Amino acid sequence: MKFLVLMAEADHVDRWAASSDAEQQAVFDCFTAFSEAVRERGSLLQGEALADPAGSRTLTAGDVHAVRDGPYAETVEQVGGFYLVDLPDLETAVDVARLLPPAYTVEVRPVVST
Repeated sequence: MKFLVLMAEADHVDRWAASSDAEQQAVFDCFTAFSEAVRERGSLLQGEALADPAGSRTLTAGDVHAVRDGPYAETVEQVGGFYLVDLPDLETAVDVARLLPPAYTVEVRPVVST
């Protein structure tokens, strides 16, 4: 079963830039532990860090998609990255998601099968 794992953090880009090498290494260690746990239980299909949301564009809902600068949601939390994983069930996906950095709010969402 496929799951999208989204990671959001308050002021993600600025916090990352201000963090020390040791703090950044601790985050990378969490990502490594997560990736290894996923591979032990299933498959890691994709994972990427996302660029600063200031460079994004949002197409609004409606018959004509108006384009505005910036991310979809105007919030303090920013989506900083994602993983697409294939794991046996939601409980397993949530279990391995606990290995991600504690500063992130993590959403684990099943992908609709086609």
